[in-house]
Amino acid sequence: MSKVYDFNAGGYQFLEGGFPYSQAVIAQPGFALRRVRLSRTLPLSEGFAWIRQHLAEQQRPTTALCACELRSPEPFTFDGFKDFNADYVAVLRDWGLSAEGRNPVARSNLAPQYAAPEAPGFYAFTYTVAQQDSSCDWVIAGSGEWPEDQPFPEGIVARGDLSEAGLRKKVAYVLDTMQARVAAINAQWADLSAAQVYTVHDFSATIASDFSQRLMLNAGLQWHLCRPPIREIEFEMDVRSVRQEVWQKV
Repeated sequence: MSKVYDFNAGGYQFLEGGFPYSQAVIAQPGFALRRVRLSRTLPLSEGFAWIRQHLAEQQRPTTALCACELRSPEPFTFDGFKDFNADYVAVLRDWGLSAEGRNPVARSNLAPQYAAPEAPGFYAFTYTVAQQDSSCDWVIAGSGEWPEDQPFPEGIVARGDLSEAGLRKKVAYVLDTMQARVAAINAQWADLSAAQVYTVHDFSATIASDFSQRLMLNAGLQWHLCRPPIREIEFEMDVRSVRQEVWQKV
């Protein structure tokens, strides 16, 4: 099981993940999370510059950044994804977003089926704000049906199986992952405020069973017609409990 670490420079804790992102973040006492959804996808370098300026205007340090939602033109190859992550993580390290070599920032990265951006960029981001009425806000990073401790692509759950049975296996694995990460940061599943589903396949047969049984429908489901970031992965989700959300014209 991954460990939870304090990231005091940002005002949050994070569940350790791999090189490019953490598995989850939760606000420390005295802080809340604020999510900003951008009116258009900003290319990566422009997006980082815009976020830096926004954080400065809000009198927050760059280390307050705790979650990023990215969009890409199409899914990466496995090696292409590693190359992209190297450049992305280099900026985070420059911003002080490194905890003894660990990456504290949660992330999702999807490829829209329609109206995809011309280059990878920012769709939304989340950061910490000082707030005495702490809500224990949290964000779970995006996860598809590939257990990252397994070889790729052989370890993909129901690899290549897009039948209803295959999709059920994929959905069940991803939902298990979401709930395990919530439990790992000692958050409350009942506080779920949003659940985003990313797939181009019809998963509706699982809504009345898997999603309903896991008490996810009160918050509603946001279905994004997107592909996960790496080829051959077919279903991804992220979930969150965030009270402050804004839409920002850019």
